[in-house]
Amino acid sequence: MPIGTVKSATRVLQVLEHFAQVRTPLALKQISDALGYPQSSTTVLLKNLIALGYLNYNRADRVYFPTPRVASLGDWVTQALFGQGRVVEVMRDLHSATGETVSICMLNDIYLQYIRVIQSTHQLRFHTDEGSMRPLTLSAMGWLLLTDRSDAEIEKLVRRANIATPRKEDRVPLEVVAAQVADARERKSIYVENMPLLGGATVGVVLPCLVQGRIAVLGMGGTIERMRPHRARYTALMRRLVQQLDEDGTA
Repeated sequence: MPIGTVKSATRVLQVLEHFAQVRTPLALKQISDALGYPQSSTTVLLKNLIALGYLNYNRADRVYFPTPRVASLGDWVTQALFGQGRVVEVMRDLHSATGETVSICMLNDIYLQYIRVIQSTHQLRFHTDEGSMRPLTLSAMGWLLLTDRSDAEIEKLVRRANIATPRKEDRVPLEVVAAQVADARERKSIYVENMPLLGGATVGVVLPCLVQGRIAVLGMGGTIERMRPHRARYTALMRRLVQQLDEDGTA
């Protein structure tokens, strides 16, 4: 568990995130087994969520399922982040044209966070959870998001991200990140293989509009075998799609 987290709050969010992944009613044992919680504390947690109106309990089948109140917690966020939804439309257009995993990413302190994700429809694919994070040094999209930062800011962020990376062999030297950022600035896009996942490739472009006053990037990832032959075409397609946002002047 990350330092400073509150166990009960973490467990509530993990339960709701688990339902978001499986999207089906679950019994007590299924929840406790999946999340590794003792059944006794899981029972108390679920009863509290029922009392607060976030879970429904079907006594006949002895299963739990989220109520619409859970959805209402975040249904305003997309509007707040993406305005009238033009960014989401661009994501869907890119996904329809390629079938690859498409994402909108932003920095969250020293981490790259996948704010919105549309999963690949290809049989062989890499799954990325919406909302998940990784150190910005371990992602091509993280490097791309550094293109608007000064050298001093990049040095500080890379140093902190490497400190937060547990395995020493996963830490990325500043000179490697700096070279990738410089190349991305010149190209106004990025293409990287085997980062963050071995066998995968990522292409990304910076959105011409700010999201909540911050830089955001449009990324797309798939297997190297699919991405490498179409690198130029995919990059051109992404640039053309995000250009529409610039012309509209809206997100």
